[in-house]
Formats: sequence, structure tokens, C-alpha cells
Amino acid sequence: MGILSAFLALCFLVFFHELGHFCAARLFGVKVEVFSIGFGKKLLHKTIGGTQYALSLIPLGGYVKLKGQDDLNPTSREIAPDSYTTKPPLVKITILSAGVVFNLLLAFLLYVAIGLSGVKILLPIIGDVQNNSPAQKAGLLPNDRIVKVDSSPIASWEQLSAMIAQATPSHSSFTPLTLTIQREGKLESIFITPESSSYRNVFGDTLYRPMIGIVAKGEVGVEHLGLVASVQFAAQEVAKASVLIFESLKRLIVGLIPLGELSGVIGIVDVMAEVAPSGFYAFAMLMALISVNLAIINLLPIPALDGGQIVFVCYEALMKRQMSDKVLYALTLLGWAVLLGLLALGVYNDIVRIATRTMQ
Repeated sequence: MGILSAFLALCFLVFFHELGHFCAARLFGVKVEVFSIGFGKKLLHKTIGGTQYALSLIPLGGYVKLKGQDDLNPTSREIAPDSYTTKPPLVKITILSAGVVFNLLLAFLLYVAIGLSGVKILLPIIGDVQNNSPAQKAGLLPNDRIVKVDSSPIASWEQLSAMIAQATPSHSSFTPLTLTIQREGKLESIFITPESSSYRNVFGDTLYRPMIGIVAKGEVGVEHLGLVASVQFAAQEVAKASVLIFESLKRLIVGLIPLGELSGVIGIVDVMAEVAPSGFYAFAMLMALISVNLAIINLLPIPALDGGQIVFVCYEALMKRQMSDKVLYALTLLGWAVLLGLLALGVYNDIVRIATRTMQ
């Protein structure tokens, strides 16, 4: 059941991306000849209003075939009022980027729904106090709940960490903070001076920031957000996910992340299948992250992707002429080779990862 849910969710993400291209094309009067989920041989198809809607054999994405555009033959052009070829550059870029916009919109809406249904938060309750830390010297104890930092109310451990990380440097140390704690039903105020300590981020880098030497107890709560707060939460989460994915891609390109870490569609479905039984919150969070991932990946300047096509249109707009058919064809073939190579590597890594896990 988990695999089926994951597969259907991935198909929906692809569908929503292609729906963006479809809507933008129709808005600007471009005929959509094919709307397909998946590639290769069409398993199911039906023509409605001049557009063939299809479910194809290879579920590694999908595509929208516009009149006057052919990804496999980029030199193909068709002169007609409802052809992509005859549209001005800004319209072409709008159509090409619409899939990315729709993926970001879907992620945003999922995060809004999560906010309205209740965001899971790590409660600001201390589980452990490190030896010789500012927290130990100030008298903080396990099970203390921090309810305020200075005059700011604290609802989550993430909020607490952010407040401490923003401590103002003062000469060789930091400005003292006033923590309001709840201990055995009573409120107490404790003055504490953070110290610069090292930590590792999600990429394993060693960084430094103000800390006080406490560890969360691990208790989880649910925070129900109103509509305005949910919209703010959604915007922040989309921005955070975008930055994380851009940074991951940058590190992958420069070799800081090995290619063995690259994952493909099998890995995505596998992770989604594992998360699916956990309920709406976890599955929706994962879907939103993957939707942002699809948006960012499609912006890469690879000719087989939206980003590469946007580069071609920008070239034509700036140079006031079309790229030569020979160069366009060669770059497109190279783009497809790179994309298919990455897809094959991702699938290989997924199979190795799953096989290794199964044998353990």
C-alpha cells in the first residue's frame, strides 16, 4: 500500500508540473498536442479538444508536447498562430517556467495545509545539561521548560535555538540572556551567557555559533497555525527547502558530495513508501520537499530540461537570431546524454542502496 501511495503521489507531482506548462500554453494560445505522464510507449491515451492525454510506460517524469516544439528534434519549427515557434521570447519563457512555478505553488499549498492542520514541533524542554557548560553554571536542570528568552515567548526548541544563536557579541563573549523557565510548576528567571561552540550542519560542515550546552528532551507537540501564520510558515519552508536543494546541487557539482549519494526515482518512491504509513504530516512534508526539488532540478541549464530551453530562448532574444540548427541539435543531444546518464546513475545507486539494506 505504501508503494502504491508513493507512486501515485509522484505521478501527481509530475502531473502538476506539466499542468503548469499546459495552462500557460493554453493561456497564450499555443496548442497542446500531447499531455503525458511518463515517457515511451503510451499505455492509455484519449484525445479531448485536440490534445492527446496519455499515461506512458516509463514513469520517470512526463511531458507536454506543444505545437511547433519537439524536445527530441529541436530544429523542428511550425509557423502558425497557435504554434510555440511564433510566440515572443517572454511568452516562451513564461510557458517554460510555468512548470517550476506550479511545483513551487504546490509545495506552498501543502505547507499551508500542514500549518492549518498542525505543525509538529520539538518542545523546549531540557533533556540533558552538558558538563561545564553555561547552562550548568547558570543552574539549568533536566526537565526545565524554557518559556521565554528575554521578553520573547518560546514555543519550540527550534525557536529557542534561533534566539540563542542571535546572541549579540560583547567584547570577548556574548551579551547575557534572561531565560524564563518553568520548573515544578513555578516560573523562575535565570541569567546566562552563551559561549561559541562548534556543531555540524546537514552537510557535515563544522560551524560555530552561540550555545548554552543543553540537549532537547525529545518531547513533541503540535502547534496549530491560523491562516496568516500558515502562509508565513509555507513561504519560509519553501525558501528553506530551495536553499537546501541549491546548496546540495552546488556541492554535488563541485564534488563535495560524491555521485554515489545521487538518488533517482526508485529511491524517491522507496522513501515515500516508507513515510506513507506515518500519516498526513510526514507524507505531506516529504511531498512538498520533493515538489521543490522537482522545481529546482528543472531549472538546471540542461537542454533536455526547462532551464536549458530557457537558456536557448534567452540566447535568441539577446542575439536577435536563432541558434544554428547544427549547434542546437548537438547541445540537445548532449543535454539528453547528461540527463539520461544522471537518471541511470540515480537508479543504479538506488538499487545498490536498497540491495545493501535488504542484505543487512
